[in-house]
Amino acid sequence: MEEQVKITQVKSSIGVIPNHKKVLRALGLGRIGKSRVHKQGPVLQGMLRKVEYLVKIEKV
Repeated sequence: MEEQVKITQVKSSIGVIPNHKKVLRALGLGRIGKSRVHKQGPVLQGMLRKVEYLVKIEKV
């Protein structure tokens, strides 16, 4: 079974680089406290590396 991660937005995207806002939307986030579960993979890792200062990452 593939490993999954739960991603929760913990900081606001106001004043953030526009590309980072697009990454948040692609992850299914947009509001503080919103969470999504995604399958672990290299594409996801790259996205999380860009917005790691805005989100909290937990293994499921």
